[in-house]
Amino acid sequence: MRFSGWRVLKEGLTGNKGWRPHWRNPQPKAEYDALIIGGGGHGLATAFYLAKEHGLTKIAVLEKGYLGGGNIGRNTTIVRANYGLPGNSEFYSHSLKLWEGMEQELNFNTMMSQRGVLNLFHSDGQRDAAARRGNAMRNQGDDAELLSREQVRALVPWLDFDNTRFPIYGGLFHGRGGTARHDAVAWGYARGADSRGVDLIQNCEVTGIDIEDGRVTGVQTTRGAIKAKKVGIVVAGRSSQVAAMAGMRLPIESHVLQAFVTEGLKPCIDHVVTYGMGHFYISQSDKGGLVFGGDLDFYASYAARGNLPMQEHVMEAAMTLMPMIGKARVLRSWGGIMDMSPDGSPIIDKTHIDGLYLNCGWCYGGFKAVPGSGFAFAHLIATDRPHVSAARLRLDRFETGRGLMDEEGTGAQHNLH
Repeated sequence: MRFSGWRVLKEGLTGNKGWRPHWRNPQPKAEYDALIIGGGGHGLATAFYLAKEHGLTKIAVLEKGYLGGGNIGRNTTIVRANYGLPGNSEFYSHSLKLWEGMEQELNFNTMMSQRGVLNLFHSDGQRDAAARRGNAMRNQGDDAELLSREQVRALVPWLDFDNTRFPIYGGLFHGRGGTARHDAVAWGYARGADSRGVDLIQNCEVTGIDIEDGRVTGVQTTRGAIKAKKVGIVVAGRSSQVAAMAGMRLPIESHVLQAFVTEGLKPCIDHVVTYGMGHFYISQSDKGGLVFGGDLDFYASYAARGNLPMQEHVMEAAMTLMPMIGKARVLRSWGGIMDMSPDGSPIIDKTHIDGLYLNCGWCYGGFKAVPGSGFAFAHLIATDRPHVSAARLRLDRFETGRGLMDEEGTGAQHNLH
């Protein structure tokens, strides 16, 4: 079933009786060529690209709940490629290109909106850092424009430019960045994978990973044992728990990141805006709600909810940057479980167990990485070779210390990335 303007018109005139479910609800088979543990954005994208790019169809995605019920549905929807370090820069550049062709590739409206991402800076040192990052982005082939204070004021006049502690000096503008509808991304990849023969198995929790003679042979689930030659783990904040089933201890801490949305308002914020001194970011959804977030809750947790002190901290940053937000009512908040790596950069790699592959450590970058992550992970699983865009996202960098990508210059402390 393909979507088109004609199809929408036809269904509207005939009582919408011709629509079919977007994907099947199959029973798990006894054996597959490949299993993907995790039915979020990264897992669904991996399955889609395994089928589309590599011709594999005997694949299953195993999700303990419902598709898209994890971090893919618990984020602030930002898409960008404004990374500065080799390894990260080429990966997110590749991912952004996939974002730009996603709706045509999936024949599904993901509400991709390249409204631009504006990173503010508030000191001479931050200006220098923004200029360096912008140069790195342009060298990678992406767009970046260093804006003066007055150029920023022309874009977003409602900010507090003369804050006593943190006046706005200017900003780095990434015009191809923006937002997308998080749920629609999951639905689009699920629909695309299903149409290519992938089994999407919901309410199927993995409880064990079977290994014989150093090679993975399958998994144990709440719906029975499933054999497979290859298994990919891509479960975000649950990475350490699932990897432990294979006897692995990962360099990952799981932390909660809260997000918030206000009541619907008339259009007032045209871009994604980030606050250089408060770790605060905000955009406006198509429904009118202001979607925003800030720092992690600074303790390890598997609870998909936040705490009141961090809520207060985020609200303070919001009021400092844009006092007008104080008139808006916050409708709800939610928490996502973030898989934080020591250098703040992701891991896409083979493990020491033959046939077992790992995709984790996305920190704040998970949503914007969905297509690039799925593409690179599918390439790794299908060929046993890293894709060129993910060549530096190795697991062993935490063992050797070589190739660490500390994008923020924060050091090897998980919760600060």
